[in-house]
Amino acid sequence: MAIVSGLSSPLGPPACEKDAKVLQFIDDMTKNIDPEQVRVLAEILTRNANTEYLQRFNISGAIDRETFKSKVPVVTYEDLKPDIDRIANGDRSPIFSSHPISEFLTSSGTSAGERKLMPTVADELERRQKLYNLLQPVMNLYVPGLDKGKGLYFLFIKAETKTPSGLVARPVLTSYYKSEQFKTRPYDPYNVYTSPNETILCVDSFQSMYSQMLCGLLMREEVLRVGAVFASGLLRAIRFLQLNWKQLSQDIASGTLNPRVSDPSIRNCISEILKPNPQLAEFVSKECEGENWEGIITRIWPNTKYLDVIVTGAMAQYIPTLDYYSGGLPKVCTMYASSECYFGLNLNPMCKPSEVCYTIMPNMGYFEFIPHDSVNPVQISRDSPPHLVDLADVEIGKEYELVITTYAGLCRYRVGDILQVTGFHNLAPQFKFVRRKNVLLSIDSDKTDESELQTAIENATALLRPYDTTLVEYTSFADTKTIPGHYVIYWELLVKDPSNPPSDDVLSQCCLAMEESLNSVYRQCRVADNSIGPLEIRVVKNGTFEELMDYAISRGASINQYKAPRCVNFTPIVELLDSRVISVNFSPKTPHWTPERRR
Repeated sequence: MAIVSGLSSPLGPPACEKDAKVLQFIDDMTKNIDPEQVRVLAEILTRNANTEYLQRFNISGAIDRETFKSKVPVVTYEDLKPDIDRIANGDRSPIFSSHPISEFLTSSGTSAGERKLMPTVADELERRQKLYNLLQPVMNLYVPGLDKGKGLYFLFIKAETKTPSGLVARPVLTSYYKSEQFKTRPYDPYNVYTSPNETILCVDSFQSMYSQMLCGLLMREEVLRVGAVFASGLLRAIRFLQLNWKQLSQDIASGTLNPRVSDPSIRNCISEILKPNPQLAEFVSKECEGENWEGIITRIWPNTKYLDVIVTGAMAQYIPTLDYYSGGLPKVCTMYASSECYFGLNLNPMCKPSEVCYTIMPNMGYFEFIPHDSVNPVQISRDSPPHLVDLADVEIGKEYELVITTYAGLCRYRVGDILQVTGFHNLAPQFKFVRRKNVLLSIDSDKTDESELQTAIENATALLRPYDTTLVEYTSFADTKTIPGHYVIYWELLVKDPSNPPSDDVLSQCCLAMEESLNSVYRQCRVADNSIGPLEIRVVKNGTFEELMDYAISRGASINQYKAPRCVNFTPIVELLDSRVISVNFSPKTPHWTPERRR
């Protein structure tokens, strides 16, 4: 790294003068977290003082922390949904925010099977950009020479909808990629992508992936880092290469673009860089034609220094597969964010995935924490607000549920993330992401909880009634060995009439019935994004769940309190279940999904 003489920062020697200013800003923020949190809360309450929501709680223009905590309740999405629906249906009065609502950001969480709608305001884009601007200067401390090459990042937009009011509803990253902040971002030699904007901004997932992969292959020797948002997205790109390398090689050899890529803006930008290159085409073919894909990332992109993907939480299940394809390259998780708010960044990005922790930046919003104890959970009531812990007062080793107050008008909103305090940077606590609250299954951006799974099971087992067959017991498993990953449901059935058992076709229809019952995020991943494979039901022998209970008791479970787990991931248990499988069936087609929101 070309370190500028005379520059220094508390985090390490900066790569350039601009980096030095950013690193100093991080240092200042993390040394003054409580005063900054007091300032941020006062700023939020001042700007939104005349909103309908805050006026309901009679805080009378107060901007101090004590009044706010004593009068404003801790809430969930369900509490806010009636007001959010008013905005979606055209109410333009200042309900949550004094600034006009510019769009809705769709959360990956769901409410009654549909994506949650989070109202946002225009200046939130600038606030999110401030956090993005912190990432590269920190990365430059750990990896030298990133200004000497490019990043191969597989980035995509998703389908957007409009609410009855005409406001757009879309995922937060789609909003960001379509913003002027992203499209007209200033040139930064440390942050150059192989993918032209046109390839990222194409809503057709095949055309977008194909053109981004082609650009990555054409610039293979310039690539210094490979990434996607989630680990599952990068593995989907590798699978895409496995399926399409022959056509990609033909394009490279002939210098002509696959006619399936019909988007005019993509064809125009690709035509400027795609020239006949038989030598590169032969290289790609040789690397991809064999059965052995171990280390394929470093074989094709030999100068790759690290993978930039989220591998915390549910994404940790993909680490072994990433290691296989990359030869064990470091996996970097740079930031912690959600649709509701961008929170903070990883100040030690080259750490092991199991050691990833995020430093919450106190200027991004006002943060509180509910102590999390799964044995004795804190009871939350609108009538008697619990004591929430401030950012400056969390304790090392303890787990908390995150509660946020944002400039866009969310007040004391429960995000649903469980975090553990692992240490401090200056005075700022560093948090490990533990899990999403109540989530059982997750492959990509989907999040399926126990009640959703139970409803899907009930709808599917209704198809067994004509065969006098009932469900004895069930559990589930997120299978990420396949690409894309998929849900596996283990069923133990009681067939009362052996002469008329449910056929394979019936069980396949049960798979589809389950998928039709799952939330819209799951169904979009199946239909539009192809990021989840067909749901699978594995029927196990009678007595299997008794064996499962015996195994759990042998490991110390109480026979009086034992209940079958609704999701399994412990390898010996999965192996036990798989050893008892007597039939396997998959969903025969994709479930119904359209971008339009249900009325």
